[in-house]
Amino acid sequence: MDMTLESCRKFVEVLASSAPAPGGGGAAALVGAIGTALGNMVGSLTVGKKKYADVEAEIIALKEKCDALQTELLDQVEADDKGFVPLAKAYGIPKDDPNRDAILEEATITACAVPMHIMELCCQALEYVAVFAAKGSRLAVSDAGCAAVCCKAGLQAASLNVFINTKSLKNRTVAEEMNAKANGMLEKYCALADEIFTSVRANFN
Repeated sequence: MDMTLESCRKFVEVLASSAPAPGGGGAAALVGAIGTALGNMVGSLTVGKKKYADVEAEIIALKEKCDALQTELLDQVEADDKGFVPLAKAYGIPKDDPNRDAILEEATITACAVPMHIMELCCQALEYVAVFAAKGSRLAVSDAGCAAVCCKAGLQAASLNVFINTKSLKNRTVAEEMNAKANGMLEKYCALADEIFTSVRANFN
């Protein structure tokens, strides 16, 4: 079931249940999509205003990118569910099966792929939100700040879904490569999100 086609209430109810999905990865993708959409809203409120005519073309182009990005983030809710299925099945393989370790290793790597991609998408979103915060309508600047907070949350939440899986990998070289990539995104883009929040907050002092 694609939970993004359900109501917000239904999504939250299933999230709170013992159902294996959606879980942290799906929630991270949804939060990232919401953050992207909030940034996009700032763009929508900027386009057509004479005061922002000099940046209108840039904002319109950015909005088109955000349209695609928020859709891709929503697609990751179901993708994360499907990415976890092989791992769930692998854990069910009898421990005396000689193929268990190899299957489990491959499934664990597969389970890392979607949350890693969610991280990448949230990073893209934060780059776009930074522009909306700097050049978008001042009447909606608080929404740009909210967008940054949500995208940061999606980024951090997705990272935990990477780290919980890399911890169990036998191939430590692959694990450390993924950890390094995830940590690099966290370091750079959490700082960017904080910068956006601080700059937005300064408007209200």
